[in-house]
Amino acid sequence: MLWNALQEQTVILGWDFYIPVILFVVLCALAVPVWAAIGVAAISMLLLSGDLPLSLVGESLFAGIDHFALTAIPLFILTGDVLVRTGLSRKFLDVAEALTCWAKGGFGSATVLVCGMFSAISGSDAAGAAAVGRMTIDRLVESGYPRPYACALVAAGACTGILIPPSIAYIVIGLVLGISASTLFQAALIPGLAILGSILATNIVMNRIYAFEGGGLITWGEWIRNLGSSVKSGWYAFIVPGIIFYGIFSGRLTPTEAGATAVIVTIMIGFILGTLKLSDFPSMLISSAKVNGVILPIIAFSLPLAQALAIMGVPQGFVYSVTSMTDNPYVLILMMIGILIAAGCVMETTPNIVILAPILKPLADEIGMNEIQFCVMMITALGVGFITPPLGLNLFVVSGLTGESILKIAVYAIPFVLFMLIVVLLIAFIPELSTTLLPDVYK
Repeated sequence: MLWNALQEQTVILGWDFYIPVILFVVLCALAVPVWAAIGVAAISMLLLSGDLPLSLVGESLFAGIDHFALTAIPLFILTGDVLVRTGLSRKFLDVAEALTCWAKGGFGSATVLVCGMFSAISGSDAAGAAAVGRMTIDRLVESGYPRPYACALVAAGACTGILIPPSIAYIVIGLVLGISASTLFQAALIPGLAILGSILATNIVMNRIYAFEGGGLITWGEWIRNLGSSVKSGWYAFIVPGIIFYGIFSGRLTPTEAGATAVIVTIMIGFILGTLKLSDFPSMLISSAKVNGVILPIIAFSLPLAQALAIMGVPQGFVYSVTSMTDNPYVLILMMIGILIAAGCVMETTPNIVILAPILKPLADEIGMNEIQFCVMMITALGVGFITPPLGLNLFVVSGLTGESILKIAVYAIPFVLFMLIVVLLIAFIPELSTTLLPDVYK
C-alpha cells in the first residue's frame, strides 16, 4: 500500500537536487577524487534541501563504514598484494599455461584463466589487470598476438575481479541493500564462471578467425606430463584459493574470516619459500592501504548521499518516471542494463553501487525481479562497463601499463563486450542462473 501511495504522486525535483548533481559532474571532470566529489554533492544536497541536519553527516560517515563485513575488503586487497610479492601469482600462470597448451590460442586462454584466479582472490579488477598484464602482455605479443589485442584480452579477463566471488563489489552491495555477502557469493559463482567462459570463447573464436597463436601440437602424454610437472612445482599456491572458496561456500568461514585466513596462509607460504621477508612488510602494507584508502572514503561519503536521495524521494520518482513511459518488464530490464554499463564506463564500482543500487532496486522490485538476481545482474553489467569502448576503466589501466593507444585497444575489446553482454542478458532474464545454488527461501 505504501508503494502504491508513492506511485500515485510525482516527485518534483528542484535545484536542491540538480545543483549537487551538476557539482558532482563538474568536480569529476576536473579530476577531483571521487570521494571528495561525492562528499560535496551529499553536503550541498543536505544544505539546500534541509531534509536532514548537517550535524548528522559526521555520524552517518562513521556509522556507514562501521560494519564487520567491510573488514574483508582490506584483507582481500592485502592477500592479492602478498600473492604478487611472493611469486604465487606466477605459479597460477604456470599451471594455467600447462592446462591450455594443447589448444590453439593456449597462452591467451591461460591469460584469461590466471586473470580469473588472481582477480577472484584479490577482489579487484584493476589490481588483476596490472598484475597479470605485467606477466603476460609481452609474452602474448611474442606468441603472435597484436599488442592492442593482448591488452584488450587482459582488460577483459580482469573484469572477473568483481564478478567471480569472493568479490569486494558483492560485499559492498550486500551492505547497501542488507543482503548477506556469503549468499551473494554463492549466487554469483555460476554467472561469474559464465563470464569467464564467454571471454575464453571470444579468444578462441578470434584465434580461429585471425590465427594469432598456434598450439595444439603436443601429444596427450606430453600435455599430462607438463600439467603434472606444473602442479607439482606450484600446488601450494592453490592452498589460498582453496581455503577461501571452501571456507565461504561451506559456511565454515565468513568472508572476513576467509580473508584473514588467506592473508596469514599466504604470508606463511612466502616465509617458507623465502620469497617474503620482514623488510617487505612496510611497502606491502602501504601499497594495500593506498588501495583501501580509495575504497572506504567512497563508501563513507556515498551513504549520506544515498540517504539524502531516499529522503527526497528520488528512487520513487525515478521508478514513477520510468514506468510512466513503459510497463514492459523486458524493456525496463534493458534500460537498467544500459544505465549500469554506461555508469561502469565512467566511474568505479563502489560509488556506482552505493548511488545506483538504492535507486534501481525499487524498479527491480516493481517488475518482480528477485533481489539476488538484481544484485548479480547489476555487478555483472558494471563489469562489462569496465571494458566498454571508449571509456572503460580497465582499458585505461592496460593502456597506462603498456603505453598502447586506448583507441586501438578499444577496437579489439568490442568482441569481448558483445560476448559478455550475452551473459548479462541471460542473467537478467533467467533467474535460475543466479539462484540455483541458493536455498529455496531465496528463489
